[in-house]
Amino acid sequence: MATKQPADKSHFILPDLGEGVHEAELIKWRVEPGETVEEHQTIAEMETDKALVEVPTPWAGVIKELKGKPGEIINVGSILVTYDISGGGGAQTDKQVRAESVEEARPPMKEQAEAKQSEDAGDREDAGTVVGNVSGELTISQRFARRQDTSNGKATQGKALATPAVRRIARELGVDINQVPGSGRGGRVTASDVEAFTGGDSSAPATRAAATASPKPRPEIAIPTDGIAQRIPFRGVRRKIAQALDLSVKTAIHFTVVDEVDVTALDAKRREYAAVLGQKLSLLPFICIAVSKALRKHPAINANVDDANEEILLKSVVNLGIAVDTDHGLMVPVLANADQMSLVQLSEGVGELAAQCRNRSVPREQLTGGTFTISNVGSYGGMFATPIINYPEVGILAAGRAYEKVLTKNGSFYAGKVLPLSLSCDHRVVDGAEGARFLNTVRKLLEDPTALVG
Repeated sequence: MATKQPADKSHFILPDLGEGVHEAELIKWRVEPGETVEEHQTIAEMETDKALVEVPTPWAGVIKELKGKPGEIINVGSILVTYDISGGGGAQTDKQVRAESVEEARPPMKEQAEAKQSEDAGDREDAGTVVGNVSGELTISQRFARRQDTSNGKATQGKALATPAVRRIARELGVDINQVPGSGRGGRVTASDVEAFTGGDSSAPATRAAATASPKPRPEIAIPTDGIAQRIPFRGVRRKIAQALDLSVKTAIHFTVVDEVDVTALDAKRREYAAVLGQKLSLLPFICIAVSKALRKHPAINANVDDANEEILLKSVVNLGIAVDTDHGLMVPVLANADQMSLVQLSEGVGELAAQCRNRSVPREQLTGGTFTISNVGSYGGMFATPIINYPEVGILAAGRAYEKVLTKNGSFYAGKVLPLSLSCDHRVVDGAEGARFLNTVRKLLEDPTALVG
């Protein structure tokens, strides 16, 4: 359902900035109170799921008030800005606006249109986005309409009708929203309905949501305050990284297996390819090819975990996440269908994604959908590591710094080059033996350039 914006254009309600997004961090305002803005002019920069999003105004007007300060978390459905409107009617109070955004009216529709809506509508929580239609009217498919039991008047079948903000409140209170009787128009469940269902008071749900939004409770230990040179708040990408790592460590059961790979022959092959192509070529695209082939041989590691439904989702595609270090923090863009890409395509794709991450232009859809992640810690001098899984994936490989070493083969000594590898897996999905077999497959491919890229 689209976020319903006010007809009098007195305020702008923050829509869904991407599928499944319920909140965003305000990074910077691009306008000031009293400033005249044009339609589609960017008014704010917001951070969501590691992507920096420019939020445009849906109409022209004069900014009256900015709702929020940089660093604050703004929930979808909350007022972002108000406008100085002329004429009668006046602006609504925040309380009236919240009630209106929660209890959106169902407009009348023809039976033919309703039948088509019932056939075509998907089970989506929110389809309103910054780049989509934020001013369209709300329609409700009969597919999701709640049917009433004539004996007690309560809804017994169908998906509850509610905004994402109300659904979040229900989740935080541990309430099955499909069991809550809706008092809004068309059977819509409101925040008050959820509060009443739990037997709680009618206090504003926004306060409760804000109180539970903190990723970690305040530590109870005393922290020395002497010698502090600077206080840096968790904001932007760094905050997202902290939340993601915290979730991964608390959810996935990590184990790590390490090995060294003789890449003497592969390094010579790399130099040959670089000379032919006339461009710099690192070992990373070769590692991508080896990992892609190994994932096909060991499909249990090419997977996601759906903890909500207690399912392991084996993937038919190989989408490699590539960890990129930026001035804003670590980002993991995804190379979709990496197993179908050539060496040159992988090299160029990694370079393009890294550049987009560093200048904050990477599309949000390229930051999701990964099935396995590679972290090139060796580019900064590291060797072995204990990488943290990019949840909900089940595996991550850290490639260390390749270095020269005296090696032996068939009883002879020779100066070679070795590449340290560290593999972390989710032990709930991948057994230690399977993890070791996967890493052994990667090692054998890297040690045989002909089998790798022949």
